[in-house]
Amino acid sequence: MKPRVHVVGVDDAPFAPDHRGDVPIVGAVFSGLRLDGVLRGRVRRDGANATRAIADMVQGSRFAAQLQAVLLQGIAVAGFNVVDLRGLHEELGIPVIAVARAAPDMEAVRAALLGHVPGGRRKWGLVVAAGAMERAGRVWIQRAGIPLAEARRLVERLAVNAGLPEPLRTAHLIAGGMAAGGSRHRA
Repeated sequence: MKPRVHVVGVDDAPFAPDHRGDVPIVGAVFSGLRLDGVLRGRVRRDGANATRAIADMVQGSRFAAQLQAVLLQGIAVAGFNVVDLRGLHEELGIPVIAVARAAPDMEAVRAALLGHVPGGRRKWGLVVAAGAMERAGRVWIQRAGIPLAEARRLVERLAVNAGLPEPLRTAHLIAGGMAAGGSRHRA
């Protein structure tokens, strides 16, 4: 990575448990630790369009040429709309890192996907293809297109106010503010 890294952190907006349809997603574009821009898109709740929607949001932005990585707040957005990490990496040509505060209970995720979610078998396949969760500082990651040591350095370098990298923390706050009129949960 270059000395001043350009990344986009992507998170979804909160939604009501009974919500059906599209959910907003936000991209917080950072140059180093400076917020340079905000992107917005939409994904289907529990759908199958997250990879395409994120790729379109990034490629359609004025920041696309300078971005060096995409950080995701988990491998799924809008419930169980699972991102194909490798597919997104190949489409954009830059590393993709899914970040979680804690390692999820993979057996519970598997059971939920296979037992209750349309297209669950394909989505579980994407989770498995992303590889095991790996420790990176105070968070856990899955990655595509970047060696583990480099991914750890990037995540730790951007995590200055909390365990979560600033681009993800900022995307989370913006998404919450858009959906609820103000951010409510810790970022």
